[in-house]
Amino acid sequence: MMRHMLILLLVLAGLAGPGARPAAAQDVFDVEPLRWGFTAIRVGQNYVLRDNESVRDVVVVYGTATIEGHVRGDLTVIFGSLQLGKAAVIDGSMMVVGGNAKVEQGAMVRQNLAVVGGGIEGPPDFLPGRDHLVIGSRDLLARAEVVVPWLTQGLLMARPIAPGVGWVWTVVLVVFIVSLLLNLIFLDGVRSCTQTIAAKPLRAFLAGLLVLLMIGPLSVILAASVIGLAVVPFLLCAVAIAWTLGKVGVAGWIGGSVIGMRVPETRSQSIVAFVVGFAVIIFTYVVPVLGFMIWGLVGVMGLGAATLAFTSAYRRENPKTPKSPPAGSPPPGPSDLDAPPIPPPPTAPAFDDTPLPTPPPSPSLSSARPSALLSFPRAPLFDRLAAIALDCALLLIGRGALDIAHDERSVILLFLAYHVIFWTWKGTTVGGVICQLRLVRMDGQPLRFADALVRALSGILSVAAFGLGLLWIARDPERQAWHDKIAGTYAVKVPRDYPLT
Repeated sequence: MMRHMLILLLVLAGLAGPGARPAAAQDVFDVEPLRWGFTAIRVGQNYVLRDNESVRDVVVVYGTATIEGHVRGDLTVIFGSLQLGKAAVIDGSMMVVGGNAKVEQGAMVRQNLAVVGGGIEGPPDFLPGRDHLVIGSRDLLARAEVVVPWLTQGLLMARPIAPGVGWVWTVVLVVFIVSLLLNLIFLDGVRSCTQTIAAKPLRAFLAGLLVLLMIGPLSVILAASVIGLAVVPFLLCAVAIAWTLGKVGVAGWIGGSVIGMRVPETRSQSIVAFVVGFAVIIFTYVVPVLGFMIWGLVGVMGLGAATLAFTSAYRRENPKTPKSPPAGSPPPGPSDLDAPPIPPPPTAPAFDDTPLPTPPPSPSLSSARPSALLSFPRAPLFDRLAAIALDCALLLIGRGALDIAHDERSVILLFLAYHVIFWTWKGTTVGGVICQLRLVRMDGQPLRFADALVRALSGILSVAAFGLGLLWIARDPERQAWHDKIAGTYAVKVPRDYPLT
């Protein structure tokens, strides 16, 4: 296994074939073979082991290996050719990837033999000591060699664009043209994404992370039925479209910020902002390490912005219908402002024994409305952590008592079901009751099942990000965690006698 890891590192480090590398890069790798103990490694050069020589292992990358002597370990050739002489002896295994092997009469391979992407030529009676495998041809693998320079100069350096690989810029040009056309055709949708990012960048990023976390489990759930299995391709296509349009919106937002126009209004302004933003993004894609970080950030933020923009558009097109008045209520009369003024009552005598009017009920009574929760202070971080600890202890005890399976999936499902049910039913959990916490939506209404489910799933994100989503409460002015912002909820601290909803 360690030898294979070393081979993989060499392939990712060396890189590209002689025809795909510039002359300067080829000169760097044309060095004398390194010998670590009795191991011979050569990258970009040929290697010859004479019949009076012996080594432990041989690794040749982008070169020709000629073996006449004794290899006491393994022999590996990557994107090169191999020739075994009549006196060659390989005590270990022989592997050739992307090349051909020629074996002369008398050569021996005592362990396994594998040739992938090439062929082997040898005497009819030649057989390795154990298993042997030959797959593909050299012509097939030659087509895949064009990807190797990008793997070594791009992926290995953690950047999407390798500036020295020509076909990568062709891909960039195609992506630019397609994105520009999408910007022109779906101008309103792209503008909505740009507005969402400009107004709520953090919420857009968190929403994108939530979508990425949910797409896998949701696809698995849908694939469990025949009808759901047919929906999965459409779901994946919708995510891909949202990702693409969202990235166009991010480019427009970046370009608009550069030219001093955060949300372009006209079509020409949108084109200019997109071109400038696309150029800035491509420039960062070339920078090692930073390139992949920006690629992920732009994609996730774009996906979240597209999701939020779609949700807002759906709500505008399908507004909630106003509730009808209860049966038996009198019809609405004229406004009190239109009625004649009522004369003030006569002045009461100095000594009036009329009982004082009853004060209005406090929020702690059973008639408290859910909207009254907004008047209470936001719950501090310590109280929320204490409630979480109590809920975890309660669930662990319940799991042990019910003898539920101890695998991770069952534990996560139990935690999700517990919180979703209690949040929907009572607006809090057992730990929340003990710590005097309640949940309420930002519009003052109690949590619905959909709100509780979104909050529970996004809570996984807050915990998975090393707890940063929970610690965010300490610095947020509204003391909201990440999952509070995504679900649109507040956690408030109520009096001890406040009733359960």
